[in-house]
Parts: sequence; structure tokens; C-alpha cells
Amino acid sequence: MSDSEISTYPKTPRNTVQRYRNLVNTPSPNDPFPALLPMIGFAGTYNPQNPDEEDVGEGANVYIHGYVSSRLMRMGKNPGEGEGEDDGEEKGLPMTVAASCLDGLVLALAPYNHNYNYRSAVIQGYGQVVEDVDEKLWAMKKITNTVHPNRWENSRNPPTKTEMTTTQILRIRPLSGSSKIRRGGPPDDRHDLKDIPLRERVWTGVIPVHTTYGEPIAAEQCRVRDVPGYVREFVKGRNREGGEFAVRMAGEGKGEE
Repeated sequence: MSDSEISTYPKTPRNTVQRYRNLVNTPSPNDPFPALLPMIGFAGTYNPQNPDEEDVGEGANVYIHGYVSSRLMRMGKNPGEGEGEDDGEEKGLPMTVAASCLDGLVLALAPYNHNYNYRSAVIQGYGQVVEDVDEKLWAMKKITNTVHPNRWENSRNPPTKTEMTTTQILRIRPLSGSSKIRRGGPPDDRHDLKDIPLRERVWTGVIPVHTTYGEPIAAEQCRVRDVPGYVREFVKGRNREGGEFAVRMAGEGKGEE
């Protein structure tokens, strides 16, 4: 099929990309159908006395980053009066953050009982722009190292003034949340399990699913001869850990939590 034969939707403000046209679609503030935006972030608690302290337990905040002029970040800067609950905490922008991960395809005897192994979580809370420079740098470092461990320490730093100005961090204080996990094999019905010819004809089980990291490919402008050891170890470790985890999820007790 030629390009001219491929059907397309008419261009409107809703589906016209503005910034990073090859990556993201920013809707109009007046659009009644807001877009769902994939964000990069992490959970943690900032301790100004000990920024390197790891704390992702109860009470941890969620930090996300974005371009300063994006719709979400503008809303976080000016959430409006009265936003938030009267619990003694500073108010902010009401937000919901969701994340999910697929761990396996669950194939049962009957289509009705097919499923996925997965992990998912949703939190609701109030977001505020991080104004403190030290906390902002701490969050930028954590977010970078979430993409690839130790990448902050192995790249050009500190950020330039322009990078600091155009990058905005939102700190989300969770007020409620929930999570759901599905693991194990297919939940076949009892009457199907009693059907021996059916069990001899239909394969059932779990196909583990995990992200596979490929061989690192150097950029055209890269002048480092060999791929650094920390990059190779990351790829090797993530592939091993991801595969082992998906297999464990397939073999553990079935059901949802």
C-alpha cells in the first residue's frame, strides 16, 4: 500500500503535535478530551540532611519531570485556589498516577479463562512544583538513574542554566492508592479439567513476558571506543533479572491480589 492510499484522520488542534512532533501530542487546554501522558519518574523522600539516603517506604512522594511550558507543568505551577484537602498540608494540583507492567500471557483451556500476569498500581494525590534547587537537582539525578543506574555520574554535569530553567519537577504527595498483581497459571474450570481429551488437545500454560535489552549501539558522534562496563553489566543484569522474575510470576500461586 502506498503512502497516498493510507487513510488518515483530519488534522485538528486535538491531534496536531506541537513540541517534539515525532514523540508527543499536546492537547489544547480547552479540549474536553485530555491526553494520557506517559511520564518518567520515581518514588522517594527527599532528606536535605542526607540526600543520598534511600527511602521509598510509607510516606514517600512521587516525582515526575517535564518541560516547563507543557500543559501539565503549567497547571502544577498554578493549581488554583482551594485545590487540595484541608489536612494541614500545602495544597496542590489534584493528580492520579498509574503504572503497569506485563509479566506473562496466561493461556487456558477456554478463551474465557485466558489472562495476563501483571503488576499495576494507582495513586491519587496533590502535585506541587519543586522550587528548591537542591531538591530539584536530587530529583533530576534520581530520575536519570532510574532510566539507567549510575548514568548521572557518568554523563556531563552539572546541568546548564538553560537545562535547569526548562526542566520542571512535580512532587506528588499521595493521599490514597491501590495496587493489583496477577501471578501463576491459568484458572481452568473444574469441568474442563475433568475433560481428559480436551487437556490432551489444548496446550495450556504461561508465556513469560519481559523487556529484553539489546546490544548497545554507539551514537555517530560517540568517540568512546568500547561500550563501558557499567552499560554492559546493566544490559546483562536487566535481561537476567527480568527473565527470572517473569518465570517466577508464572510459577507462583495463581490468582490476583
